[in-house]
Amino acid sequence: MKSDLLIRKALTGDSEEVAKLLSEAFGPFEDLYTPEAFEATILDGEKIRERITEDGVIWVALENEKIIGTVSVVDEVEGLYIRSMAVSLKVQKRGIGQKLIEKVERYAVAKKFEKLYLYTTPFLHGAIRLYERNGFKRRENIDGFFGTALFAMDKKLN
Repeated sequence: MKSDLLIRKALTGDSEEVAKLLSEAFGPFEDLYTPEAFEATILDGEKIRERITEDGVIWVALENEKIIGTVSVVDEVEGLYIRSMAVSLKVQKRGIGQKLIEKVERYAVAKKFEKLYLYTTPFLHGAIRLYERNGFKRRENIDGFFGTALFAMDKKLN
């Protein structure tokens, strides 16, 4: 049975499910992060709830009413900052990340941002390929994310 994908803004009631998704998506990479960087990446439900109500926008991708993807952005002076993105391991390589990036870009254009930017770790190869396919360019290396290597990527918008 084919299901439709729905992307909507996250609700406070989604926070625990989003936290579980972050843990699932980043869990396989835990050994590549320092403990502090991993903790800052996966977040708990309370921190997600805080972000939903006070800090930027979080979208969730749902299939059959289950959250299978998420992306979080924050309006910044230098551009729209993509703070976090994750897709369930069970549905990766099905274009969910692509649809989330498209949602972010539409939002950025509507809000008249000139640039999207993000930070990622060099071992998240799938995410890096997705960003590059969508026109992001690798920029400077950042001195440590709690001791974990990090680099910037950005994309100019028309």
